Amino acid sequence: MMTNVGFLPDETSSFVGRRAELARLDTALATRRMTTLIGSGGVGKTRLAVRAARAAADRYPDGAWWADLSPLYDDALLLPTVSDAVGLADHTLRMPVEALCEWLSDKRLLLVLDSAEHLRTPCSHLLAELLTTSPGLTVLVTSRQPLDTRGEHVVRVPPLPVDGAPDALRLFEDRLRAGDPRAGLDAPGDRAAAADICRRLEGIPLAIELAAAGIGRHTVAQLATRIGTRFDAPAVAEDLTASRLDLLADDSLWPRRHRTLRTTIGWSHELCTPLERLLWARLTLLRTDFDEETAREVCTGGPLTPPEVDRALQGLVAQSVVQWDGTRYRMLDTLREYGRMWLTELGEERAAADRHARSFLGLARRAHDGWTGPDQISWYHTVADTHLDLCAALDHLLTHDVAAAQEMAGRVGFFWACCGHLSEARGYAQRALDAGPVDGPHRTRLQWVLGVAALLQGDFATAEKYGALCTAIALYDRDDEGMLGATYLSGLTQLMTGRPAAALEAAERVLRMTEPGRPDGAPGEGVAGGPEESGEPGAGEPGEPGGPGAGKPGESAAGTGADPVHGTDGGPVHGTDGDPAPGTGTAPAPESDADPTPGTDADPDPDPAPVESAHRLRCRLITVFALTALGRLGESSRAAAALRRSCERGGEYWTRSYADYQLALITLLQGRPADSAAHARAMLAGKHRLRDSFGIALGLDLLAAAIAAQGAGAQAARVYGTGHAYWRMVGHPQRGTPELGPVRETCELQARAAVGDEAYQRAFERGQSDNAEVGLAAALTSELHF
Repeated sequence: MMTNVGFLPDETSSFVGRRAELARLDTALATRRMTTLIGSGGVGKTRLAVRAARAAADRYPDGAWWADLSPLYDDALLLPTVSDAVGLADHTLRMPVEALCEWLSDKRLLLVLDSAEHLRTPCSHLLAELLTTSPGLTVLVTSRQPLDTRGEHVVRVPPLPVDGAPDALRLFEDRLRAGDPRAGLDAPGDRAAAADICRRLEGIPLAIELAAAGIGRHTVAQLATRIGTRFDAPAVAEDLTASRLDLLADDSLWPRRHRTLRTTIGWSHELCTPLERLLWARLTLLRTDFDEETAREVCTGGPLTPPEVDRALQGLVAQSVVQWDGTRYRMLDTLREYGRMWLTELGEERAAADRHARSFLGLARRAHDGWTGPDQISWYHTVADTHLDLCAALDHLLTHDVAAAQEMAGRVGFFWACCGHLSEARGYAQRALDAGPVDGPHRTRLQWVLGVAALLQGDFATAEKYGALCTAIALYDRDDEGMLGATYLSGLTQLMTGRPAAALEAAERVLRMTEPGRPDGAPGEGVAGGPEESGEPGAGEPGEPGGPGAGKPGESAAGTGADPVHGTDGGPVHGTDGDPAPGTGTAPAPESDADPTPGTDADPDPDPAPVESAHRLRCRLITVFALTALGRLGESSRAAAALRRSCERGGEYWTRSYADYQLALITLLQGRPADSAAHARAMLAGKHRLRDSFGIALGLDLLAAAIAAQGAGAQAARVYGTGHAYWRMVGHPQRGTPELGPVRETCELQARAAVGDEAYQRAFERGQSDNAEVGLAAALTSELHF
């Protein structure tokens, strides 16, 4: 759940006992910079860390943030996981650890790393650097062993007491009632039998929870007898009632002094049906939370048919082997380890990994196909939420099925670029190209992903190289979609390097070349150059102010500010009925040649055209940005409005958000700052839904300029300061095309003139130091404050 600032996991069940441990941990967090909770698997380290972090969160102005390391199968994923956890989406070519150190250097926050035992050395090295460069950072780690980092303070987490304290018995009773509200310890002898169970299980919370979940049709007394029999029997190879995995357990992971938990899990395993045991083993391939459909895709095979998977999954939930939060399933890492050993014993590791990889290749295909459509946002979140599983699938395919890996890396790469996973997008695309020969659309996609990722990292030379390469390949292959994508990449590079005229000329030409059913050379909707749009570049439109937008032919005049390939998809700012999103404001009616009012569809098409492809919509976006940069604001406004309508016809939101951004910029340059602010807030509301720091930073800069133009200097300064805070999240100073510079300069001059330098600086520093969420919420308020 989101705390006031930060993120900590929800607590989905009651918390029992641990008062002494919480007191010690509270003192440690107040006096030590790094504390590690150590204890055996299942002893309750994670629950204790969540409770302690939530209690201490208010001490940290920059929040308490949680990073779950248990799903990480490779230490290469450690840095991206920690960066994601603290809200950093670096868009630079710096070393990732350098970017993370810089981001945390002036923060006062609590970082929790959960389940670090399998990454002890890389975690120790990372934390040593972070603690050295970030004096306001406090770290809490959970692990089965100390990390041996300099300055580490170790707090041992013991089992719950079973003699003289009611905590273990209370936990057993709570979990018993959670499984069946009618259950209890009311029958004669039940409390004594339950106390005996807790003693047998040595007070280990996970063991007690599994025992309570496994009561089934037994009475508490019968359960106590069964557990006693199980624990008293020696675990020898000839004893067929013992779990085979008791003999396989690695003492480095399952210390002999904690054999109790191993035995309890083995007992729970035996209570499962054969198909439930098989599903338990196969589910261990999933690194992230999952739903029923994913479980069926990854685990179906042999005796496990799709209906049997559904039944077995519910059985595992009833046994507390799998947790269900109402929408998704997950398995605790201790139980995942046990299932993985069972998978190895069954000889199914390779087959299970193949199924897992096929499932997530299928997900990548469906997400790619669904990008232009009403499920775009859903797909975006799905790809973001399954990031670790997609990485694992790609790693497996790069070793065992290179062609499939090349397809998958190309299909998922643009999503990752949008999510801010630029290093992964670029790294996997390059590995896929290096892995073997590849031709056709898969090669073009990989090179396109490399170019887009390079562009977003500011590597314009590499982006230009791949744009030219994609163009040549698409021409050779007679691939219209490849040509549109290549033109988008090349055009975006030209816009970012101050060459809007070249971007416009290429985009218009390719849009005409690739438009189905239209004579060559005839302009389509939103393509400048038709008879009604033949004004001279830079001449401006009747009634437009001179300002920074009406320059000479070919001269950059209006800043676009946006990197129109980046961002997450902008999100649907308006509901399906067209009403404005709350807090976005409503603009006055537009002028005849201007943009539609935010939240409305201007001039709806009486005969809607077919839904256009994602590459075609993005290529049209290049024309809008280029026209604005050239000062041809009337043409740009009409093209942006037409593009927005096309996006809405198909339910496409990512490109539409940048059309909204352009409409905000155009209206600002036309001298209509109130309309501009409404458009900017609409864009920001969508970007906030997707937690797109890059897009939010762009929108805040433009919103600040619109507010400053209305005379609210202090409010503009605060919004501008919040924008600077978001720019830091992506590791850049203010980004955008070169023409945005004058817009930002004008914003600051107008705001300072309205309130004076001292008041401006106070408001700017407040916005910069505010929690980013608080600052954004204030920016989305449409009321002006003079």
